[in-house]
Amino acid sequence: MNGRFKASGGAVGGGLLVAGTTSDAGKSVVTAGICRWLARQGVRVAPFKAQNMSLNSFVTREGAEIGRAQAMQAAAARVEPTALMNPVLLKPGSDRSSQVVLLGKPVGELSARGYFGEAGGSSAGKALYAGRREELLGTVTDCLQELRRTYDAVICEGAGSPAEINLRRTDIVNMGLARAARIPVMVVGDIDRGGVFASFFGTTALLSKEDQALVAGYLVNKFRGDVTLLEPGLEMLRGLTGRQTLGVLPFSHGLGIDEEDGLRVSLRGAVRESVVTPPHGAEVLRVAVAAVPLMSNFTDVDALAAEPGVVVRFVDRAEELADADLVVLPGTRGTVRALEWLRERGLADAVARRAAEGRPVLGICGGYQMLGERIEDDIESKAGTVDGLGLLPVRVRFAAEKTLARPVGEALGEPVAGYEIHHGVAEVTGGDEEFISDGRGRGLDGCRAGSVWGTHWHGSLESDSFRRAFLRRVAADAGRAFVPAPDTSFATLREEQLDRLGDLIEEHADTAALLRLIEEGVPEGLPFVPPGAP
Repeated sequence: MNGRFKASGGAVGGGLLVAGTTSDAGKSVVTAGICRWLARQGVRVAPFKAQNMSLNSFVTREGAEIGRAQAMQAAAARVEPTALMNPVLLKPGSDRSSQVVLLGKPVGELSARGYFGEAGGSSAGKALYAGRREELLGTVTDCLQELRRTYDAVICEGAGSPAEINLRRTDIVNMGLARAARIPVMVVGDIDRGGVFASFFGTTALLSKEDQALVAGYLVNKFRGDVTLLEPGLEMLRGLTGRQTLGVLPFSHGLGIDEEDGLRVSLRGAVRESVVTPPHGAEVLRVAVAAVPLMSNFTDVDALAAEPGVVVRFVDRAEELADADLVVLPGTRGTVRALEWLRERGLADAVARRAAEGRPVLGICGGYQMLGERIEDDIESKAGTVDGLGLLPVRVRFAAEKTLARPVGEALGEPVAGYEIHHGVAEVTGGDEEFISDGRGRGLDGCRAGSVWGTHWHGSLESDSFRRAFLRRVAADAGRAFVPAPDTSFATLREEQLDRLGDLIEEHADTAALLRLIEEGVPEGLPFVPPGAP
């Protein structure tokens, strides 16, 4: 099947846009599932998301920052992620402003109004974006075109809903992209929320005639029960819209793949739905993750949740730390703001008491910075010099240039790899040991003081032997008879999860119809559903 998607002349591969009736309808999961299904058929496939708003990001090998969802979709496609797969990344810094990352590099802060071509935003952001939607769309379509020249097929993920009529004029990720690239659109609806038929019909009916001509079908997600009871409604929907439903995916726990937002342990789905595997040793190990504002890359704790007998929960009250064996301060897009939040809620004092008692604390990236003695920030919060928690001998200065890297090293005698995404530069002035070294005596990152640990490296806990060594230290300091399982492979669990997504598509979607859309493009004669866009 390899190569069958190349259009006449072999210049451009096939494409499909996976849109959704709402945010969190399952676009990321469906896109990953289609990528894995196609890859298993021998198709060279790549994911694409024109514009992503997320605090969960990843660093590619060339040092570009993209959304983690696109990195995981690339893993589903069995290809290396690149900046082409997510050319625009917005990282919220408040309810009204975001850092804009263009082709993997930050280009400034911008307000929502400024981003969409109105007043507001930084001068750097304005210079690049205000009133220049066509130029930005050109960058996005150029990236998509390059991927389509390289791969047999590109599966694009939309954002939010394509029927956000207030934003259609500036849209570059939903129908704006589909129109520019002339690719068919499949709309995903979450039936678990209710009202999926109305959502499909209403989404279509709110699009202009030109946009509707690209909407080729629907896909029902998260269905529970007997699908035969749904079929009469699907037939009526086809009669009303002239479009078929391309599949009904059953509800399945634990299929998140590094969500764009929300509090999720992506390996197991929502934390409240997690089922902890019995411990390998005599006792479980309890991990409390502080749910700080603007929390970023909370996927760092996925590898802990994958360990048999490790219970991970997100907390926002001091009393919830009482029975925790390990407290994690995660990354954040607002280090100073998160520090204030810890103090306001009494969590800062609770963490300090733990440290004084010799009970384990781990800070990752922004969490590491908060554990230090002081923070000089004229970049992110512009708060100047702020006292940290004083639990690690570290002084942090925020630099204008962001560190983006994929380092490797050694920690606790084991190999470790990670990725760095931060403006803060740490100066370590003491401590019991460097956390991560090059294996030849030169410190690379982080430090330890007593039972308090800190590192800038995201993803380090995905290194299996290092994770087990760290958990053994934590268990010893916490006085727990917890023993890490000797054979947990986080990479294998990830692959199994991605295969489950591919199975969902293969077993429950109309794969023949999907292949036709991807290969042949937009069907002719799709009917208009009134009233259309206002």
